Amino acid sequence: MVTVGDELLAGDTTNTNATWLCAELTDRGVDVPRVTTVPDVVADIAQIVNEYRAAYDAVVVTGGLGPTHDDLTMEAVAAALGRDVEHSQAAEDWLVKEAGYAAADLDSGTTDLPADATPLHNEVGVAPGCVVENVYVLPGVPKEMQAMFALVADAFTGPERYVREVPVDEPESHLVDRIAALRERFDVVVGSYPGDHVRVKLSGTDREAVEAAGEWVRERMDVLEE
Repeated sequence: MVTVGDELLAGDTTNTNATWLCAELTDRGVDVPRVTTVPDVVADIAQIVNEYRAAYDAVVVTGGLGPTHDDLTMEAVAAALGRDVEHSQAAEDWLVKEAGYAAADLDSGTTDLPADATPLHNEVGVAPGCVVENVYVLPGVPKEMQAMFALVADAFTGPERYVREVPVDEPESHLVDRIAALRERFDVVVGSYPGDHVRVKLSGTDREAVEAAGEWVRERMDVLEE
């Protein structure tokens, strides 16, 4: 996942898009191995998109869409894939015929996409997104991003994932050896998250392994009532 925007790096805007998308993708059985935030700089965006599209099954990019001076994502994605940026008549037609905009009122560049990209229509905004090869480009405005992701969500599927959380009433530092033993014994992903108590989170694609790991934790740690 690549999130774009100077405002994210400056701390002016909270990166809720990354959190929301990671949760959605995880729920669909998809592993998200990287989340990277880059500035509104064509070379920086293009470099990371090009690297990730070669390394992973898909790249989801959010932010930097539209006609303003810092909306450079489409140009950068096109550069990463060695394509030109072209006016998308399909994107304009949808905005005019379906969304009710007058063509004359659309700012120049609003419907420019990488050549041969499939437009993703923006049902709660204006600037379209797109799919080009294995790169999915979505808006940065959260409501727009979420609505547009729904259009492509079915492209992201993985094996069903089972999760069990066990609340443990011990300091996290006291659990190090037992968590190491847990990870060695069971083929599950183990997370521990401190707070009022420690949440030991177990997840994996094998239900029996997750349940067995949960019982192992209950037997060997001071567990609160679930």
